[in-house]
Amino acid sequence: MIDELEVEAGPLARWQVHWCDPRRDVSWYAADPVLAGLPTLAEWAHAHGTQRGQPVLLRADGWSVPEVNGFFASARMRNASAGTRRKYAFAVAVWLGFLDAAGRAWHDADEEDVAGFKFWRMTDEANVRRVAGGTVLDDIGAISAFYRWAGSRFGVSDPVARRQVPGPDPGTSTESFEAGPHIVRGKDVKWLDPAGYARWVDVGLRGLDLRGWEIDGWRGRNSQRDCAFVDGLYGTGLRLSEWAGVLRLELPADDEARTYYTCRLSAACAKGGRGRRFWMPRSVLADVLAYEEGERAAAVRRAQRAGRYEPLPGLLLVERRTRNRRLETRDTGGRQVAASLDSLDPGSRKRLFRRTAAGLEPLAVWLNEDGMPREAHGWQHTFDTGNERVARAGLTSFEANAHMMRHSFALRWYSVGRLLYERQVAHLNAEEVRDFRAQFGDTWYLVKTLLGHADVTTTMDTYLEPFRDLDVSLLIEHAHGFALSALMASMFAGHPQVLSDPVVGEPS
Repeated sequence: MIDELEVEAGPLARWQVHWCDPRRDVSWYAADPVLAGLPTLAEWAHAHGTQRGQPVLLRADGWSVPEVNGFFASARMRNASAGTRRKYAFAVAVWLGFLDAAGRAWHDADEEDVAGFKFWRMTDEANVRRVAGGTVLDDIGAISAFYRWAGSRFGVSDPVARRQVPGPDPGTSTESFEAGPHIVRGKDVKWLDPAGYARWVDVGLRGLDLRGWEIDGWRGRNSQRDCAFVDGLYGTGLRLSEWAGVLRLELPADDEARTYYTCRLSAACAKGGRGRRFWMPRSVLADVLAYEEGERAAAVRRAQRAGRYEPLPGLLLVERRTRNRRLETRDTGGRQVAASLDSLDPGSRKRLFRRTAAGLEPLAVWLNEDGMPREAHGWQHTFDTGNERVARAGLTSFEANAHMMRHSFALRWYSVGRLLYERQVAHLNAEEVRDFRAQFGDTWYLVKTLLGHADVTTTMDTYLEPFRDLDVSLLIEHAHGFALSALMASMFAGHPQVLSDPVVGEPS
């Protein structure tokens, strides 16, 4: 029933995080004379409402704490996305490990413990894996959610204090965590301009040196896949979990006459369940199709020869896709199942297969080397490995991560949109400009639409800080005779949070 074991890193956190899979066959269970007369693991799970992917936390000594695991079995967590369950599980595990090291019981924790936890996570030099403010803010949110659930059931108090802060509108206020980092985004967020992005991908994923030559002994077995995936993040602005869940049948047909394709992100894969349109450059689609014909096809053939697909529990064979975005499938027992693409979350999508002349094949785009659908969190390893290669090449303070691609996408499209906007209104007077903005919106709304934000203030406050002090006239001044890459390199030269190509100007 335990599908996967992961142990959160860090010197104080020794709680283990496991994942349940009630459908997994455990050969020794029925053969054990003590367990033989008891219900099967699947029957136990069904009786208790245990779901596939449900986290189970174990103490350092291997014991389970029912009060803790009851939270992850609660209706709130069952209805949460797989990403949220994973984030909450590791946050609570790290918190409980910190309390164990401090000699504090989870039900006696107070505000001082939360303050100490924040200090350890962000500042304490004894912690070799310190994190940024955004991660701590997420941790505190998960900890508070756990204690608010436990409060009415076990009579414990929430140790996460709150305070009132000014709201987005005049005269309004909202709640904030007292221990929340005062500066989160400003320190956490960085951007790559086009030249910086190209350099990071070349060195970190393609195995090139600073001269653009392939390094000796390069063995990038997954470089085609990794480059296609990261190019997709940078080119579409999708979140990692959103792009990781795309199916082959959701990719548009290639058309040489097109530059961009309008695509649909399914609701069950989108943050907040808000399905939306997104736009895919043809260059991204070409990379994905090349990966499908190359590394992906090879991985599928290996898995078919090894017989990895047929025994998979819960496998669904897709027989037809209808025009209204519904799939007609059949399970291994022959039962027909119909489902909307918008209702299929990332976990369900990994169970979708089609039958070909060569055998079964996953409908998930992104696969591991063994041919199995890739978990979204596995892409963190891709960025970690890329950053290590970049550092070995001598480029310090030049790291990238998945969300950085989304921020960089926003910065790039603001640059494009602002130039187009200024050209459209250049001949209008001040009053006419106001009318134009009221009727068509401005550049912020363009980027908001591309990112899929519900509120434009999120776009303005979070993603595009480099523009706050940028003279718009500089944009206009550079509008003539500059390619976008050169334009952005000029605009953001010296900005501490926009990373350009660190090799430009160096002797080759």
